[in-house]
Amino acid sequence: MPLFVGIDVSSKNLDACLMDGMGETLATQTVTNNLPGASELRDAILQHAEADDTIQIAMEATSVYSWHPAMFFHEDPELKQRRTKVFTLNPKLVRNFKKAYAEMDKTDPKDAWVIADRLRFGRLPKSVIQSEQYLALQRLTRMRYHLIQSLTREQQVFLNHLFFKFSAFNLEVDTPVFGHAITEFLLEAYSLDEIAQMPLEDLAMYLQTKGHGRFSDPEDLAASIQKAARSSYRLSKCVEDSIDLVLGSSIEIIRHLKRQIKDLDKAIARVLDGIPNTLQTIPGIGPVSCAGILAEIGDIERFDDQAAIAKFAGLFWPRHQSGDFEADDKMLARTGNRYLRYYLVEAANLVRRHEPEYRAFYQKKYREVHKHSHKRALVLTARKLVRLIDALLRNDQIYAPKKKVTR
Repeated sequence: MPLFVGIDVSSKNLDACLMDGMGETLATQTVTNNLPGASELRDAILQHAEADDTIQIAMEATSVYSWHPAMFFHEDPELKQRRTKVFTLNPKLVRNFKKAYAEMDKTDPKDAWVIADRLRFGRLPKSVIQSEQYLALQRLTRMRYHLIQSLTREQQVFLNHLFFKFSAFNLEVDTPVFGHAITEFLLEAYSLDEIAQMPLEDLAMYLQTKGHGRFSDPEDLAASIQKAARSSYRLSKCVEDSIDLVLGSSIEIIRHLKRQIKDLDKAIARVLDGIPNTLQTIPGIGPVSCAGILAEIGDIERFDDQAAIAKFAGLFWPRHQSGDFEADDKMLARTGNRYLRYYLVEAANLVRRHEPEYRAFYQKKYREVHKHSHKRALVLTARKLVRLIDALLRNDQIYAPKKKVTR
């Protein structure tokens, strides 16, 4: 008979409920969320498990608090001998299941009971417990995702404040705002009148020097900046000084984030070298995209097929049917691993630029609708890419454009 163990995890405690296959509670226990506490709970689990019992342990993926106990139970030698399975469940899965029990109290022991009962019902998602090699890569790629989101937000903050000072900049200047030359120029904190009256040759030489000679026509760029300065709204000296300070601070934050991302990219490439794979044979997929995908998928044998990977990433569209009605518009699922989805979509955007088959597919999907064309086409391209990734990883196969994959 199986033994089901539901654990409600907090930063301080592990509240456990041990349940048999008939749904009867065998024991409850609260231990400290540390190594001695987890060891005590392991002993209690083994004590209640009969010799031929299968053991399944589940807990919610509660931020960082569930990782250590999940890895402890997964790696413990005594539990391994009993072929124990450890699951970390999406809290949304448990929350929706709990709705079936009307008016149930919200307490840690009750939550542990619900987790054990959900475990007893089966049909569980793939466990996210992975080997240390994939986990090390995952920490790096998830941190990179976090820094990219922070960089995007900070760049938007910068652009908002730039409009206060230089309202016509984006209208007149056709060059990236976050290039080294432009950010260096904005750090000088010139007033709009000073920029407008600056000798054109001096401004062009400054931009060419800071841009390391990359501008094909620095005088034309300088002229467009001066035109933007003349066309922009004017601020009072008090407000302009404040905006200059904010812009300078924002530029330094952006540069710091970019340096951190570069350092992470180097670390990601080093760890990735120790994980054999063939994903980088796909045109457009580099070390970062490859690492982000591998870190979340882990061992490909955890998934039955490519559809399971797509569902794990949230790249699927649930069917909506009732009677004779069949919905034509299907919404993308709002569940799944957002990190894997992010790296798959980023990889699809790169692959469609390098691979004719994926470029043609993207363009076909882009033309099908008039609303959110790019986003929709890119997500569908990512879904198509999942099939290729599954085949290459499962078969240890190198990508060949003219060769059909075997799965």
